[in-house]
Amino acid sequence: MAVYTDVTDDELAAFLRDYALGDVISCKGIAEGVENSNFLLRTEAGIYLLTLFEKRVDPADLPFFIALMEHLAGAGIACPTPIQARDGKALRQLCGRPAVIVSFLDGLWPRRVQPFHCAGVGDALARLHVAGASFAMKRGNNLSLAGWHRLAAATGARADEVRAGLAAEIAAELDTLDKVWPRDLPAGVIHADLFPDNIFFRGQQVSGLIDFYFACTDALAYDLAICLNAWCFENDGSFNVTKARLFIRAYRAVRPLSAAELTALPVLARGGALRFLLTRLYDWLNQPAGALVRPKDPIEYLRKLRFHRNVANISAYGVE
Repeated sequence: MAVYTDVTDDELAAFLRDYALGDVISCKGIAEGVENSNFLLRTEAGIYLLTLFEKRVDPADLPFFIALMEHLAGAGIACPTPIQARDGKALRQLCGRPAVIVSFLDGLWPRRVQPFHCAGVGDALARLHVAGASFAMKRGNNLSLAGWHRLAAATGARADEVRAGLAAEIAAELDTLDKVWPRDLPAGVIHADLFPDNIFFRGQQVSGLIDFYFACTDALAYDLAICLNAWCFENDGSFNVTKARLFIRAYRAVRPLSAAELTALPVLARGGALRFLLTRLYDWLNQPAGALVRPKDPIEYLRKLRFHRNVANISAYGVE
Protein backbone atom coordinates (compact mmCIF):
# COMPACT_ATOMS: atom_id res chain seq x y z
CA MET A 1 0.00 0.00 0.00
CA ALA A 2 1.10 3.59 -0.56
CA VAL A 3 -0.09 7.12 -1.35
CA TYR A 4 0.41 8.46 -4.86
CA THR A 5 -2.76 10.57 -5.17
CA ASP A 6 -3.72 13.18 -2.56
CA VAL A 7 -7.40 13.49 -1.68
CA THR A 8 -8.66 16.81 -0.32
CA ASP A 9 -11.23 17.06 2.44
CA ASP A 10 -13.82 18.45 0.03
CA GLU A 11 -13.22 15.68 -2.54
CA LEU A 12 -13.55 13.00 0.13
CA ALA A 13 -16.73 14.52 1.58
CA ALA A 14 -18.33 14.67 -1.88
CA PHE A 15 -17.31 11.09 -2.57
CA LEU A 16 -18.81 9.82 0.69
CA ARG A 17 -22.16 11.47 0.06
CA ASP A 18 -22.90 8.50 -2.19
CA TYR A 19 -22.53 6.14 0.81
CA ALA A 20 -24.53 5.54 3.97
CA LEU A 21 -21.42 5.78 6.16
CA GLY A 22 -22.00 9.11 7.88
CA ASP A 23 -19.48 11.92 8.16
CA VAL A 24 -15.72 11.54 7.99
CA ILE A 25 -13.94 11.45 11.33
CA SER A 26 -10.44 10.92 9.95
CA CYS A 27 -8.63 9.77 6.82
CA LYS A 28 -4.94 8.91 6.98
CA GLY A 29 -2.68 7.78 4.15
CA ILE A 30 -0.91 4.43 4.49
CA ALA A 31 2.70 4.61 3.28
CA GLU A 32 3.42 0.94 2.58
CA GLY A 33 3.60 -1.12 -0.62
CA VAL A 34 4.04 -0.04 -4.22
CA GLU A 35 0.79 -0.30 -6.16
CA ASN A 36 -2.16 1.89 -5.17
CA SER A 37 -3.08 4.86 -2.97
CA ASN A 38 -4.55 3.66 0.32
CA PHE A 39 -6.15 5.46 3.24
CA LEU A 40 -7.39 4.36 6.63
CA LEU A 41 -10.85 5.89 6.70
CA ARG A 42 -12.85 6.41 9.87
CA THR A 43 -16.48 7.53 9.57
CA GLU A 44 -19.43 7.65 11.90
CA ALA A 45 -20.27 4.10 10.76
CA GLY A 46 -16.87 2.53 11.48
CA ILE A 47 -13.35 1.99 10.14
CA TYR A 48 -12.67 1.18 6.47
CA LEU A 49 -9.91 1.10 3.88
CA LEU A 50 -10.21 3.46 0.91
CA THR A 51 -8.18 2.48 -2.17
CA LEU A 52 -7.53 4.55 -5.30
CA PHE A 53 -6.22 2.39 -8.13
CA GLU A 54 -3.21 3.90 -9.84
CA LYS A 55 -2.07 3.61 -13.46
CA ARG A 56 -0.46 0.16 -13.20
CA VAL A 57 -3.86 -1.41 -12.47
CA ASP A 58 -6.02 -2.08 -15.53
CA PRO A 59 -9.53 -0.76 -14.79
CA ALA A 60 -10.94 -3.68 -16.78
CA ASP A 61 -9.62 -6.03 -14.07
CA LEU A 62 -11.35 -4.29 -11.18
CA PRO A 63 -14.73 -6.06 -11.48
CA PHE A 64 -12.87 -9.38 -11.14
CA PHE A 65 -11.06 -8.29 -7.98
CA ILE A 66 -14.19 -6.89 -6.36
CA ALA A 67 -16.37 -9.88 -7.25
CA LEU A 68 -13.67 -12.24 -5.97
CA MET A 69 -13.53 -10.53 -2.57
CA GLU A 70 -17.32 -10.65 -2.35
CA HIS A 71 -17.29 -14.35 -3.27
CA LEU A 72 -14.55 -15.28 -0.79
CA ALA A 73 -16.13 -13.30 2.04
CA GLY A 74 -19.41 -15.08 1.32
CA ALA A 75 -17.58 -18.42 1.50
CA GLY A 76 -16.23 -17.64 4.95
CA ILE A 77 -12.75 -16.44 4.02
CA ALA A 78 -11.66 -13.53 6.23
CA CYS A 79 -10.93 -10.90 3.60
CA PRO A 80 -11.99 -7.31 2.90
CA THR A 81 -15.61 -6.94 1.82
CA PRO A 82 -16.30 -4.18 -0.74
CA ILE A 83 -18.76 -1.59 0.57
CA GLN A 84 -21.56 -0.72 -1.82
CA ALA A 85 -22.72 2.84 -2.32
CA ARG A 86 -26.37 3.80 -2.26
CA ASP A 87 -26.74 2.73 -5.91
CA GLY A 88 -25.52 -0.81 -5.13
CA LYS A 89 -22.12 -0.34 -6.80
CA ALA A 90 -18.82 -0.78 -4.96
CA LEU A 91 -16.52 0.55 -7.70
CA ARG A 92 -16.59 4.33 -8.15
CA GLN A 93 -14.35 7.29 -9.15
CA LEU A 94 -12.37 9.62 -6.88
CA CYS A 95 -9.80 12.20 -8.02
CA GLY A 96 -9.94 10.76 -11.53
CA ARG A 97 -9.06 7.27 -10.27
CA PRO A 98 -11.18 4.15 -9.85
CA ALA A 99 -11.83 3.80 -6.13
CA VAL A 100 -13.35 1.36 -3.67
CA ILE A 101 -14.06 1.27 0.06
CA VAL A 102 -13.64 -2.10 1.78
CA SER A 103 -14.19 -3.34 5.32
CA PHE A 104 -11.34 -3.08 7.82
CA LEU A 105 -9.82 -6.26 9.24
CA ASP A 106 -8.39 -6.50 12.75
CA GLY A 107 -4.98 -8.00 13.32
CA LEU A 108 -1.29 -7.41 12.71
CA TRP A 109 0.92 -8.63 9.92
CA PRO A 110 4.05 -10.43 11.18
CA ARG A 111 7.18 -8.29 11.12
CA ARG A 112 9.23 -11.31 12.18
CA VAL A 113 7.99 -14.55 10.66
CA GLN A 114 7.81 -17.48 13.08
CA PRO A 115 7.17 -21.14 12.17
CA PHE A 116 3.55 -20.95 13.39
CA HIS A 117 2.94 -18.09 10.93
CA CYS A 118 3.97 -20.38 8.06
CA ALA A 119 1.58 -23.10 9.20
CA GLY A 120 -1.22 -20.52 9.39
CA VAL A 121 -0.45 -19.25 5.91
CA GLY A 122 -0.51 -22.79 4.47
CA ASP A 123 -3.91 -23.48 5.99
CA ALA A 124 -5.33 -20.10 4.91
CA LEU A 125 -4.02 -20.41 1.35
CA ALA A 126 -5.50 -23.87 0.91
CA ARG A 127 -8.87 -22.66 2.17
CA LEU A 128 -8.73 -19.74 -0.26
CA HIS A 129 -8.05 -22.15 -3.13
CA VAL A 130 -10.91 -24.43 -2.10
CA ALA A 131 -13.33 -21.49 -1.78
CA GLY A 132 -12.15 -20.07 -5.11
CA ALA A 133 -13.00 -23.27 -6.95
CA SER A 134 -16.63 -22.13 -7.19
CA PHE A 135 -15.79 -18.63 -8.44
CA ALA A 136 -16.92 -18.39 -12.06
CA MET A 137 -14.92 -15.41 -13.31
CA LYS A 138 -11.47 -15.82 -14.86
CA ARG A 139 -8.48 -13.50 -15.16
CA GLY A 140 -5.23 -14.43 -16.84
CA ASN A 141 -1.97 -13.94 -14.98
CA ASN A 142 -0.31 -10.99 -16.70
CA LEU A 143 2.78 -11.49 -14.54
CA SER A 144 3.66 -14.95 -15.79
CA LEU A 145 6.06 -15.80 -18.64
CA ALA A 146 4.84 -13.23 -21.17
CA GLY A 147 4.78 -10.51 -18.52
CA TRP A 148 8.29 -11.40 -17.36
CA HIS A 149 9.56 -11.00 -20.90
CA ARG A 150 7.97 -7.53 -21.09
CA LEU A 151 9.53 -6.51 -17.79
CA ALA A 152 12.92 -7.88 -18.84
CA ALA A 153 12.72 -5.83 -22.04
CA ALA A 154 11.70 -2.72 -20.09
CA THR A 155 14.57 -3.03 -17.60
CA GLY A 156 17.30 -4.71 -19.64
CA ALA A 157 19.11 -1.56 -20.73
CA ARG A 158 19.62 -0.42 -17.11
CA ALA A 159 19.60 -3.68 -15.14
CA ASP A 160 23.37 -3.74 -14.84
CA GLU A 161 23.20 -0.42 -12.98
CA VAL A 162 21.80 -2.47 -10.10
CA ARG A 163 24.13 -5.46 -10.42
CA ALA A 164 26.76 -6.19 -13.06
CA GLY A 165 25.65 -9.03 -15.32
CA LEU A 166 22.04 -8.91 -14.10
CA ALA A 167 20.48 -8.42 -17.55
CA ALA A 168 22.28 -11.49 -18.95
CA GLU A 169 21.32 -13.63 -15.95
CA ILE A 170 17.66 -12.64 -16.29
CA ALA A 171 17.71 -13.41 -20.02
CA ALA A 172 19.24 -16.84 -19.42
CA GLU A 173 16.69 -17.64 -16.71
CA LEU A 174 13.81 -16.63 -18.97
CA ASP A 175 15.16 -18.85 -21.73
CA THR A 176 15.24 -21.83 -19.36
CA LEU A 177 11.80 -21.21 -17.88
CA ASP A 178 10.26 -20.88 -21.35
CA LYS A 179 11.35 -24.48 -21.96
CA VAL A 180 10.47 -26.11 -18.63
CA TRP A 181 7.51 -24.12 -17.27
CA PRO A 182 4.66 -26.55 -16.33
CA ARG A 183 1.43 -25.89 -18.23
CA ASP A 184 -0.97 -28.65 -17.16
CA LEU A 185 -1.20 -28.34 -13.37
CA PRO A 186 -4.49 -27.94 -11.46
CA ALA A 187 -5.55 -24.33 -11.83
CA GLY A 188 -7.95 -21.90 -10.21
CA VAL A 189 -8.03 -18.59 -8.38
CA ILE A 190 -4.70 -17.69 -6.78
CA HIS A 191 -3.82 -14.72 -4.58
CA ALA A 192 -0.42 -14.33 -6.31
CA ASP A 193 0.95 -11.85 -3.72
CA LEU A 194 0.50 -13.42 -0.28
CA PHE A 195 3.46 -11.76 1.42
CA PRO A 196 3.63 -11.20 5.20
CA ASP A 197 2.16 -7.70 4.88
CA ASN A 198 -0.92 -9.16 3.15
CA ILE A 199 -2.05 -11.47 5.95
CA PHE A 200 -3.08 -10.53 9.47
CA PHE A 201 -2.77 -12.53 12.68
CA ARG A 202 -4.31 -12.21 16.11
CA GLY A 203 -2.02 -14.17 18.37
CA GLN A 204 -1.17 -17.34 16.45
CA GLN A 205 -4.37 -17.36 14.40
CA VAL A 206 -4.89 -15.90 10.93
CA SER A 207 -7.43 -13.09 11.14
CA GLY A 208 -7.54 -11.94 7.53
CA LEU A 209 -6.11 -11.93 4.02
CA ILE A 210 -5.85 -8.65 2.12
CA ASP A 211 -4.70 -7.07 -1.16
CA PHE A 212 -6.27 -9.22 -3.86
CA TYR A 213 -5.21 -6.89 -6.69
CA PHE A 214 -2.83 -9.41 -8.26
CA ALA A 215 -5.31 -12.30 -7.97
CA CYS A 216 -5.76 -14.27 -11.16
CA THR A 217 -6.42 -17.71 -12.63
CA ASP A 218 -3.28 -19.82 -12.69
CA ALA A 219 -1.69 -23.02 -11.36
CA LEU A 220 -2.61 -23.35 -7.69
CA ALA A 221 0.86 -24.67 -6.88
CA TYR A 222 2.35 -21.43 -8.20
CA ASP A 223 0.72 -19.69 -5.22
CA LEU A 224 2.62 -22.06 -2.94
CA ALA A 225 5.85 -21.26 -4.76
CA ILE A 226 5.31 -17.53 -4.20
CA CYS A 227 4.77 -18.19 -0.50
CA LEU A 228 7.93 -20.29 -0.24
CA ASN A 229 9.77 -17.22 -1.49
CA ALA A 230 7.90 -14.78 0.71
CA TRP A 231 7.80 -16.69 4.01
CA CYS A 232 10.59 -19.25 4.20
CA PHE A 233 13.82 -17.28 3.77
CA GLU A 234 15.60 -15.69 6.71
CA ASN A 235 17.04 -12.18 6.80
CA ASP A 236 20.51 -13.56 6.10
CA GLY A 237 19.23 -15.15 2.86
CA SER A 238 19.18 -18.72 4.14
CA PHE A 239 16.21 -20.98 3.42
CA ASN A 240 14.36 -22.27 6.49
CA VAL A 241 13.26 -25.80 5.66
CA THR A 242 11.30 -26.10 8.93
CA LYS A 243 9.09 -23.17 7.95
CA ALA A 244 8.62 -24.63 4.48
CA ARG A 245 7.70 -28.04 5.91
CA LEU A 246 5.07 -26.55 8.23
CA PHE A 247 3.65 -24.40 5.43
CA ILE A 248 3.29 -27.28 2.95
CA ARG A 249 2.03 -29.74 5.58
CA ALA A 250 -0.71 -27.33 6.69
CA TYR A 251 -1.71 -26.69 3.07
CA ARG A 252 -1.89 -30.40 2.23
CA ALA A 253 -4.08 -31.06 5.29
CA VAL A 254 -6.79 -28.95 3.63
CA ARG A 255 -6.10 -29.47 -0.08
CA PRO A 256 -3.94 -32.46 -1.13
CA LEU A 257 -1.24 -31.79 -3.71
CA SER A 258 -0.77 -34.04 -6.72
CA ALA A 259 2.57 -35.66 -7.50
CA ALA A 260 2.86 -33.37 -10.53
CA GLU A 261 2.36 -30.26 -8.36
CA LEU A 262 5.00 -31.36 -5.89
CA THR A 263 7.49 -32.22 -8.63
CA ALA A 264 6.96 -28.80 -10.22
CA LEU A 265 7.67 -26.80 -7.04
CA PRO A 266 11.37 -26.02 -7.76
CA VAL A 267 10.57 -24.64 -11.23
CA LEU A 268 7.54 -22.74 -9.95
CA ALA A 269 9.64 -21.28 -7.14
CA ARG A 270 12.23 -20.12 -9.67
CA GLY A 271 9.47 -18.42 -11.61
CA GLY A 272 8.09 -16.80 -8.46
CA ALA A 273 11.53 -15.46 -7.55
CA LEU A 274 12.04 -14.12 -11.08
CA ARG A 275 8.62 -12.43 -11.05
CA PHE A 276 9.46 -10.42 -7.92
CA LEU A 277 13.02 -9.76 -9.04
CA LEU A 278 11.64 -8.19 -12.22
CA THR A 279 8.84 -6.15 -10.66
CA ARG A 280 11.17 -4.88 -7.94
CA LEU A 281 13.80 -4.09 -10.54
CA TYR A 282 11.27 -2.12 -12.59
CA ASP A 283 10.11 -0.19 -9.51
CA TRP A 284 13.70 0.45 -8.45
CA LEU A 285 14.47 2.01 -11.82
CA ASN A 286 11.15 3.86 -12.18
CA GLN A 287 10.18 5.25 -8.78
CA PRO A 288 7.49 7.95 -9.12
CA ALA A 289 8.60 11.37 -7.88
CA GLY A 290 7.08 12.22 -4.52
CA ALA A 291 5.73 8.76 -3.72
CA LEU A 292 5.60 8.05 0.02
CA VAL A 293 7.19 4.64 -0.44
CA ARG A 294 10.70 3.29 -0.78
CA PRO A 295 11.25 0.67 -3.52
CA LYS A 296 12.26 -2.79 -2.34
CA ASP A 297 15.63 -4.32 -3.09
CA PRO A 298 15.47 -6.52 -6.23
CA ILE A 299 18.72 -8.31 -5.37
CA GLU A 300 17.00 -10.12 -2.50
CA TYR A 301 15.09 -12.05 -5.15
CA LEU A 302 18.14 -12.69 -7.25
CA ARG A 303 19.59 -14.58 -4.28
CA LYS A 304 16.36 -16.55 -3.87
CA LEU A 305 16.30 -17.36 -7.58
CA ARG A 306 19.80 -18.76 -7.36
CA PHE A 307 18.80 -20.93 -4.39
CA HIS A 308 15.87 -22.49 -6.26
CA ARG A 309 18.01 -22.99 -9.35
CA ASN A 310 20.24 -25.29 -7.29
CA VAL A 311 17.45 -27.34 -5.67
CA ALA A 312 17.93 -30.98 -6.65
CA ASN A 313 14.61 -32.36 -5.36
CA ILE A 314 11.57 -31.33 -3.33
CA SER A 315 13.04 -32.59 -0.04
CA ALA A 316 14.85 -29.23 0.01
CA TYR A 317 11.43 -27.68 0.72
CA GLY A 318 10.69 -30.11 3.55
CA VAL A 319 8.24 -32.17 1.49
CA GLU A 320 7.68 -35.47 3.26
